[in-house]
Amino acid sequence: MRTDIRCVAVIGAGTIGASWAAYFLSRGLTVAVSDPSPGAPDLLRRMIDTAWPTLMRLGGRPDADPAAWTFHADPVAALGGADFVQENAPERLEIKQDLLQRIDAALPPDVVIASSTSGLLASRLSERCAHPGRVVIGHPFNPPHLIPLVEVVGGAKGSPEAVAAAMGFYRSIGKHPIEIRKEVPGHLANRLQAALWREAVHLVAEGVATVADVDAAISEGPGLRWALMGPHTTFHLAGGEGGMEHFLHHLMPAVTSWWDDLGDPAVDAVVQQMLVEGVADGTDGASTAELARRRDAALVRILEARAQDQQACT
Repeated sequence: MRTDIRCVAVIGAGTIGASWAAYFLSRGLTVAVSDPSPGAPDLLRRMIDTAWPTLMRLGGRPDADPAAWTFHADPVAALGGADFVQENAPERLEIKQDLLQRIDAALPPDVVIASSTSGLLASRLSERCAHPGRVVIGHPFNPPHLIPLVEVVGGAKGSPEAVAAAMGFYRSIGKHPIEIRKEVPGHLANRLQAALWREAVHLVAEGVATVADVDAAISEGPGLRWALMGPHTTFHLAGGEGGMEHFLHHLMPAVTSWWDDLGDPAVDAVVQQMLVEGVADGTDGASTAELARRRDAALVRILEARAQDQQACT
């Protein structure tokens, strides 16, 4: 599989695709973009202009060119000279299968095709492709130009060479790829998010706490630790000097009793209204654009703090 990546084709330039394109550009790559929307070039241009100062703060190459992109209405036209493809079409299996079939037919077989799908299976996506082995999932987290994580899934048909090439590429441009070794709907991180949110919805529906207090229970508590380490390492530290072994021996019976009591909420119209009103109350009516702006600004500060901490440890 091709590993010397200089040009990336970004197919689908909505919120995710435009964010990907800005990030690729900041790492010194050239980008060919395709999207059927007439407004896509303007959206992309605004994304690059807005994100560029932040991308330079977060490790972008000094010689990177924010104008090193071309736009093509036809996705096949965007593939000429591409060394890697990042597909970001809507999360509908039929649309992605048709698109990936066209992309696969137009590319040399040594070019990896990565899909940004948040939950579909790689083996289903590549069903119509002549070279299914080079189709993998490269699922970023929103916004891709800030969040380091990329989930890479080869699935039942993806070749080890394609997975290795995708992992190497993402790592080379400053991402933190993880390999999902078995296909499951939703991959890994979304399943973890969904499990937590299911219990969060249950606690609101049962009147245990308000939406705002449930959110604060995470953002003002374990969420701060999760920016630094995952759940296993967190509980390893909770075991004190004995670490995970002590935690499992002394605290696991309590944890399993909580597991047995976790809820399975029915998200009916009443619960949905509780969530909508609760979010509005908890955010003081701030617009989604304003909340995203605050989130992104805080993410940059967290990423910079983590980078400083990692440098101090080396």
